Amino acid sequence: MPDGRPAMTREKMVGWYDPGQLAHTGAQVVVSTLFGANADFRLVEALAASPADAYYDHSVLWRMGPDSTEAPDPQQPRSEIWIDYVGDLGDGWNSTYAVAHQIAQPELTLADSAGRRHRMPRGDLLVFGGDQVYPTASRSEYARRLVAPYEAALAQTPAPHPHLFAVPGNHDWYDSLVAFTRLFCMGRWFGGWRTQQCRSYFAVKLPRGWWLVGTDVQLGSDVDAPQIEYFKKVAAAMRPDDRIILCNAEPHWIYSATYREYDTEVYNERNLGFLENHVLGRKITVFLAGDLHHYRRHAAADGTQKITSGGGGAFLHPTHGADVSSISERDDRGAPTGRTFEHRRSWPDRATSWWLGWRNLVFPWWNPLFGLVPAVLYLLLAWSMRINLSDAAGLGVVFDRVATTALRNPASMFWIVAIMGGFLLFTDTHSRWYRVVGGSLHGLTHLLATLLVGWVATYVSVVCLGRAFDSPLQLVAAGVMILAGGWLAGGIIMGLYLLVSLNVFGRHANEAFSSLRIEDWKHFLRLRIDAEGGLTIFPIGLRQVPRRWAPRPSGATGPAFVPADRRAAAPAFIEDPIVIARREVGRA
Repeated sequence: MPDGRPAMTREKMVGWYDPGQLAHTGAQVVVSTLFGANADFRLVEALAASPADAYYDHSVLWRMGPDSTEAPDPQQPRSEIWIDYVGDLGDGWNSTYAVAHQIAQPELTLADSAGRRHRMPRGDLLVFGGDQVYPTASRSEYARRLVAPYEAALAQTPAPHPHLFAVPGNHDWYDSLVAFTRLFCMGRWFGGWRTQQCRSYFAVKLPRGWWLVGTDVQLGSDVDAPQIEYFKKVAAAMRPDDRIILCNAEPHWIYSATYREYDTEVYNERNLGFLENHVLGRKITVFLAGDLHHYRRHAAADGTQKITSGGGGAFLHPTHGADVSSISERDDRGAPTGRTFEHRRSWPDRATSWWLGWRNLVFPWWNPLFGLVPAVLYLLLAWSMRINLSDAAGLGVVFDRVATTALRNPASMFWIVAIMGGFLLFTDTHSRWYRVVGGSLHGLTHLLATLLVGWVATYVSVVCLGRAFDSPLQLVAAGVMILAGGWLAGGIIMGLYLLVSLNVFGRHANEAFSSLRIEDWKHFLRLRIDAEGGLTIFPIGLRQVPRRWAPRPSGATGPAFVPADRRAAAPAFIEDPIVIARREVGRA
């Protein structure tokens, strides 16, 4: 651009149902899972990191040294600190940059439900809470979907610079954490933020007896032995009345409550439970996690908070479906601890989320390329049979001819089994009965659609167009109609299946909303530790993100692009600020 500002590149939201994307992501998941099970990059990090790097001290101010490096100044204790937390980012430009744009503002002033105005300066620390990029981690994906939006939002800052810490999620692990380590663990600049951590996990000492702890659970909810030893050293540096803000990549309290009856081996909190109960003890006051792309808060009677906050840019996840209104906490052995967390707030609320699920009725509109998959499958099955149905007097005759041909033709039976097997594998894996019943009905519906589409295509090409059955022109005409009918029918059936699965049975929450690629309902958290040792959490939401952006006015400062969409919503509190009970802690 003439004034030297960067050109805007707008990445679209990831098309999770695009055939090419499905194949690429599936291959990455398989490779990363196999490699991650046999080679843990965290072991290399632990060997490379200095033993002296037990934690990062932000209970004091950081100052520039003579060699242009920053270091903590023990003579300058902080009286308070502000922290920004955002999870599940690095997807489409509109959603990711909209959040980055608000985080980058020097300060935000918002009113609560009582009309009280809260002035909130930009965080001294920025925490990425997991899954920093979609669909899979790579240097180019990070650059386009994460670094570009945040550099455009805040290219540079004056000293003392804000610092950045990142928790890796499963999507960051899909390249075995190589790109994540290069970006966040080398002490490099990230826009106007400075990275510090040298491992994929970290501990930060905060003012007034508070600590910020970030874990790495790799791909299988595993906390490795070197990580446990690291946090034991951190715990040894804590005082008895210190308190912890714990950042995990996944809200294991939600998954445990939702899936325990189906898969106790994965969701019984054994790994993180050991860390939380036996290493860090009962010091954890606030649990933060992403992975589910919405805001949901649970609180215990003693004031402990468990907050799911994954609104940094990825597609919206539903808040309805499984009932998590009350969660009984369990230890690493799966035994109840006696503490219960009650649901306090979801955003969007369950009713709104339920209505959003109905958008799957127009599944082909949101996912136009997906229709190629059922279209090709329908065509292959129909051509393997090549039955003349143009003179069929009714469905009974059609069924009889199709069944007879299928039983006599191995190629037809192969495609029938392949279609049924594919949709069975797609079905929600946590519930065996739902996979068998739901998957079978889903597959059978596609087979029925193939029959009806093939019947119509044969009738039109033979009777209406007057082409002899099995002639080249008839086969081409019927094939085109089967492809078109398969594209439409296959997409509609998939949308209906996802809608019924989620809104009726509470299954397929991820698949039913990834299909919609909803850019809106984004949010982040701004936290403040004040001079008295109190913690206030400000949940800040963007109900509708801008779809249009304009370069900032010439001569102005701030983010490179400003909203140019009148329909976009201004930032607002999701709920009133959450105040953790104040008490005297951490005084020198």
